[in-house]
Amino acid sequence: MPEFPENATDILPETKTRLEKPKLFRVLLHNDDFTTMDFVVFVLEYVFQKPESEAVAIMLKVHREGIGVAGIYPYDIAYMKQQKAMNLAKAREFPFLVSIEEE
Repeated sequence: MPEFPENATDILPETKTRLEKPKLFRVLLHNDDFTTMDFVVFVLEYVFQKPESEAVAIMLKVHREGIGVAGIYPYDIAYMKQQKAMNLAKAREFPFLVSIEEE
């Protein structure tokens, strides 16, 4: 706890606060045999704010390689986007899996 000056003439030493950058997390999309390619593109555009060309490229990577990175964010944002994507998939009865991993 900082000490308060006893007299009005006392000066408090200056302290420097050092902030660390938050850890970043990858939001990963996983391929399955039921979720449509159109829906994956829609999620990338709507939830992750990707332009159509980039969304299609990510969707094709997920389709061909089984997994793709939708974005890299601080944990709170990554978690919110993951939940939003999973809720959209659940509402449309797709078994779409979205996961988070530390970068």
